[in-house]
Amino acid sequence: MALSFSRFAAKLIAGTVVIASMATAAHADATLDRIKGRGKLTVGVILSGAPFGFIDPKTQEQKGLNIDVAKALAAGLGVELVTETVTPPNRVQFLQQGKVDILIANMQYTEERAKTLDYVPTPYDRQGGGAIGRKDSGIKDWSDLKGKIACVSQGSNYTQPLIEQYGAQVKALPSQPESLLALKGGNCDVSVHVNGTLSLMLQDRADEWKDYGILIPTDLIPSDSVIWLRKGEADTQAALDKIVKELHASGKMIEFAKANRLPSIGYMEEQQKKLSAAQ
Repeated sequence: MALSFSRFAAKLIAGTVVIASMATAAHADATLDRIKGRGKLTVGVILSGAPFGFIDPKTQEQKGLNIDVAKALAAGLGVELVTETVTPPNRVQFLQQGKVDILIANMQYTEERAKTLDYVPTPYDRQGGGAIGRKDSGIKDWSDLKGKIACVSQGSNYTQPLIEQYGAQVKALPSQPESLLALKGGNCDVSVHVNGTLSLMLQDRADEWKDYGILIPTDLIPSDSVIWLRKGEADTQAALDKIVKELHASGKMIEFAKANRLPSIGYMEEQQKKLSAAQ
């Protein structure tokens, strides 16, 4: 009888340990609870240039569409925003190591990225790549890049199509500014980055870039700009998706885009109509 009771007690204790372990594991994924518990949302951002993320030379404040979206997410969660500057080579590492809670860091959706990271389902923007180069280069189409050197940022989603579809020789550099510097130094024929950034740079720094232009009229693989987070954080994902949808439906996302002089807001206008009608 005593032996049976001991066995019963052992099974009961073992079952309790398993349940407790499962609960602990589930809680360990509760990034949203952690964010609210400390009252801070830490966002990894890239400050490579307007209109998405940059340092205002007059105030030294961080500005741009990505910064405004980050502020809105923190406000929607009722917490303080903390930004952490990341670069293309280290942004995923910062997220995986828990140095940041989420990334709003010029990382557009790709199937490859989605294998290791989760993302907020509703994109906040959609952008394609542009090719900036010398106006006298003779390059007029993506097919003209065959055998040419195209500079990109490390980890760019433009690398694969440039190589596989258009036969370009890709040179990956740590950041967009370094890629553009390589272009001006004659180390690449074009520099390929998000079209919105390049267009605004040519506009704002017209004298410096007077001999350069966006050479190809079509965008390279227009892709969704999404917010990235670690795998298994469904609570955080759902909370952020709700806020992003509200920003679109209310027209606030369009306000952010216009305030930051985003050259193209067609996608946001589509989202505003669709999501406001659904409410």
